[in-house]
Amino acid sequence: MSTQDIANDLVALCKAGKFGEVGEKYWADDVLSVEAMPGDMAQIRGKEAARGKGEWWADAHEIHSSEVEGPYVNGDQFVVRFKMDLTQTASGERIKMDEVELYTVKNGKIAEERFFYGE
Repeated sequence: MSTQDIANDLVALCKAGKFGEVGEKYWADDVLSVEAMPGDMAQIRGKEAARGKGEWWADAHEIHSSEVEGPYVNGDQFVVRFKMDLTQTASGERIKMDEVELYTVKNGKIAEERFFYGE
């Protein structure tokens, strides 16, 4: 699959609310996931670790609505923008999230994902 094909399918899965399927389908075994925040999950490596981070995130948030924009492709990379209205389950705080993710594709798999947060 080309980077464009992967990007298009990733966006389609996310628009359908199938966020968890994206990683299982496209992460490389040694995927690097980099968050724009300090802490234990700021930088993790490996499909198992990325899966655990995704499960934690899903358990820690209730999504009320989401918008997915893109993909925007350049060579072996693409960007997708996510806007979400969600509630953090631990605090009960409802927030609006604006995030851009940069994906790098190698050998038909996502080798790296980087998260950038708006205000």
